[in-house]
Amino acid sequence: MSLSRVVIVHGYSATPADHWFGSLTEALERAGVAVRVPALPDAGEPHLEKWITAVGQAIGAPDERTGIVTHSLGGVTALHALDRVPGQWRLAAFVAVAGFVSALPTLPQLDSFTAVRPDVERTAARTAHRSVLLSDNDGYVPAAHTAALGQALRAEAITVPGAGHFLAEEGITTLPEVAERLLAR
Repeated sequence: MSLSRVVIVHGYSATPADHWFGSLTEALERAGVAVRVPALPDAGEPHLEKWITAVGQAIGAPDERTGIVTHSLGGVTALHALDRVPGQWRLAAFVAVAGFVSALPTLPQLDSFTAVRPDVERTAARTAHRSVLLSDNDGYVPAAHTAALGQALRAEAITVPGAGHFLAEEGITTLPEVAERLLAR
């Protein structure tokens, strides 16, 4: 896979400067890949339509050289945004870290994002490489939720033991597994 650009979509209560987004951006940019990490509006009180609109604008017209990397709530948001892209688009890669498309027992305030399920199978059919990363001790998104997303995407599932919810406060400030998957293709 020869990527020319990657959009990194952060999750609930996050900013583009949080967690492992900066180290991934640096690794991709060193390889000549343009990276965009949009700041999503009202991250602490996300609104479905505002987030879908912002992510859709950041993605623009996806093509065979575009990759999307998401964290947590960013995953279902990006999938909803891709549902609204017209035409016969293609995507090089979709990587969901702690992703989900069903309601989370610990975060009912995010239920509006999962009330309507995005067309995960359509995105899978149009995407060359698909991966999900999950942790065996995620306190926000149960591993089974991410595994179910991976099955629907027909994605490679990577378990990162002890990574929690892949947050900086849990010690996750780099995520080489993502860069490896994006750059090794």
